[in-house]
Amino acid sequence: MALLELQNLKKYFGTQKAVDDISLTVEKGQIFGLLGPNGAGKTTLIRMITGIFYPDEGQIIFDGKKFDPIKDVGYIGYMPEERGLYKKMKIGEQAMYLAQLKGLSHSDAQSKIKKWFARFEMDSWWNKKVEDLSKGMGQKLQFVTTVLHEPKLIILDEPFSGLDPVNSNLIKDEIFNLAQGGSTIIFSTHRMEQVEEICNHIVLVNKGKKILDGTVKGIKQDFKENIYSVGMNQPLSQVPATAPFELTGHIEDRHVIRIKEGSGPNEVLRYLLDQGGSIHSFNEILPSLNDIFIKLVEGTPTARQFQPVHA
Repeated sequence: MALLELQNLKKYFGTQKAVDDISLTVEKGQIFGLLGPNGAGKTTLIRMITGIFYPDEGQIIFDGKKFDPIKDVGYIGYMPEERGLYKKMKIGEQAMYLAQLKGLSHSDAQSKIKKWFARFEMDSWWNKKVEDLSKGMGQKLQFVTTVLHEPKLIILDEPFSGLDPVNSNLIKDEIFNLAQGGSTIIFSTHRMEQVEEICNHIVLVNKGKKILDGTVKGIKQDFKENIYSVGMNQPLSQVPATAPFELTGHIEDRHVIRIKEGSGPNEVLRYLLDQGGSIHSFNEILPSLNDIFIKLVEGTPTARQFQPVHA
């Protein structure tokens, strides 16, 4: 069942189409990747989902009803890339203020904050000022204040920025825990390796348009290029033109081959065995999301051209 549906959303700034007829669906309990290069329209989409911007056309359905920015914003936790913490406030006071702003009572806020601070080893931070925190420490605090009111929808924009590997894994584990507990998460980043690890489903936007929508597994299958790694006990130095594959490189002690159009893995294995080869591994190499991302957006101008709104 869908928690969030965007239906033909459009947003203009002057004569520029920031979001151009984008539709997508985010299912309950999903970890959903919203991807795209700088200036693609991701932030504008997120600001419409959180009620900061109103769409010029189209509509947003939240939990089965038309999105009400006033009533529904309490069910959303948003961690923006640009941090919004008050530098002169003490950390405990800051967390209490933001929790009560989201509707928690004083006692509930205090209880939940203490639980999260203990989980993230932040107990000793209560009386520190935000301005005294490193970027990574501030990132952990922002994450806690985003999720502590247990929102239905959590939007995380570059949540691992400034974190060391240990704290990145800590946040990653909590993202999985929140999704397993029923929260729905939109994860916006340009770090493709993190998307592959975390997301079930992704959408790629570029120049205000949606250009890719599917599961991580399905998208990688769609963009595969018949490339395999072959482990053999003898070198594969020269491959004749009549072979059903071509040699493209090496990965450690394995050969990398591309199977020619009209041939398949069985023909390759048969050919290698007929040549007296001894094969100990044969694996398909699927493209990474980073490879797919580059293929789809490479050559795109970093700044979009201004265009008439009436189109």
